[in-house]
Amino acid sequence: MKRSRYLRPAWEMPEIYLYRAPVDFRKQANGLALLVEQELGHNPFSGALYAFTNRQRNKIKCLMWEDNGFVLYYKALAEERFKWPGPSDDVMALTGEQINWLLDGYDITLMHGHKTLHYDSVG
Repeated sequence: MKRSRYLRPAWEMPEIYLYRAPVDFRKQANGLALLVEQELGHNPFSGALYAFTNRQRNKIKCLMWEDNGFVLYYKALAEERFKWPGPSDDVMALTGEQINWLLDGYDITLMHGHKTLHYDSVG
């Protein structure tokens, strides 16, 4: 039986970003917010969710500003590792569905649907 997951990012979240390089997990909300602001050039108070992992890729922290303070979501795996995309200078935008796949252990770099096709005529 599949359990309901109540403390997860919503599938409807408009902005989710994956920070691809490993982060020192001694950083708490303010340290991660500073990283978002200084390294990514993003506004950490925008309400977007930012996901980070440690070097061992067995922990995830998600940071989001909500009205009057930061929300910090933390998940530590007991035995396995997260399938995290390789380090890059680029931050990776995700959907709510993709961040939940990542939290469930799926490799999101392999999960691409069919491309959307646009035609102007049948003939």
